[in-house]
Amino acid sequence: MGWEGSTGELPGAIHSANGSPAKARSRNTGSPNGNGADGQGPNDHGPNGHIATGSGPGVTRVGPVHDGGAQANGSSSGEAGDDWRGRLSETLRFARRQVTGEGQVDEFGFDPEFNTRLLMPLARLLYQQWFRVEMRGLEHVPSTGGALLVANHSGVLPFDAIMLQTGLHDEHPQHRNLRLLGADLVYELPGLAYLARRAGHTRACPANADRLLHDGELVGVFPEGFKGIGKPFSDRYQLRRFGRGGFAVTALRARVPIVPCAIVGAEEIYPMVGNARALARLLGLPYFPITPLFPWFGPLGAVPLPSKWIIDFGPPVETSGYREGAWRDPAVIAELTDAVSGSIQATLDDLIVERGPAFG
Repeated sequence: MGWEGSTGELPGAIHSANGSPAKARSRNTGSPNGNGADGQGPNDHGPNGHIATGSGPGVTRVGPVHDGGAQANGSSSGEAGDDWRGRLSETLRFARRQVTGEGQVDEFGFDPEFNTRLLMPLARLLYQQWFRVEMRGLEHVPSTGGALLVANHSGVLPFDAIMLQTGLHDEHPQHRNLRLLGADLVYELPGLAYLARRAGHTRACPANADRLLHDGELVGVFPEGFKGIGKPFSDRYQLRRFGRGGFAVTALRARVPIVPCAIVGAEEIYPMVGNARALARLLGLPYFPITPLFPWFGPLGAVPLPSKWIIDFGPPVETSGYREGAWRDPAVIAELTDAVSGSIQATLDDLIVERGPAFG
């Protein structure tokens, strides 16, 4: 498996959506402020909290990341009108870039502008208003450089992944983009695959993980996979086996820290009381959930319940102190895997008691 992308460019090259080279970089790499090598990456925050979509000719500044309508407050009617017209004009330019393929994406299909302007505002409504997510321990998530974030997985549908990404994007001091590694199934569904790639997700495999970490990205993984997200409600918050320790191999090989993450709240959004295995096999799915509301109430039963969420990041587990080639030692992998899963399970146990009723 080579490092070059399909365009034949050197590793790390970022391309516009139509395939031509561009100088965009994710905000996760480079300087301490999260800029690219030239300080003008596509997601770099300017002095006013704006984001630039690239450097050099054709740089387009898009609106504030977290405006909340605050700019219009206290302004004169003329200023408000100018602000409205400016926003509309920029929205139209954004739409044109998406339609014509002029938006800048990296080799994995990540489009920072599409993610920030379209996907994050939608996810933010769930994060702030529906699930009322409380995010803790952000000081344990590195501000720059590669790191592997390892979390528990639950909830039937991967809302935990979306909430995790949204919280880091909005609440981390450097507004880091989480590059999530997803199951093959996601990339076998054309519409979902497109959105996942535009959001910065990519297929889970060692080569992709190594490349992202080498580029200084914050990478997220759910080692339980479908066994975690599809487990019955009676087993809620009880971790499934963390695979064969592939995440530990990846972190050791890249010599990046592992950040344990415990997520409480996702288990209650779709209480899975049954699994229609025959139907799942017919549809080619890992499971077909039966909940108190789904499929009995049709589309209404697919609305997630508004549970109270807590996302907690633990102290990083450093890997730089391990000897060279430790990733080849099964005993080291097993020890590291157990340490990370044990830390997450202990945190889950504490958070469940602290949170109390899920819908209180």
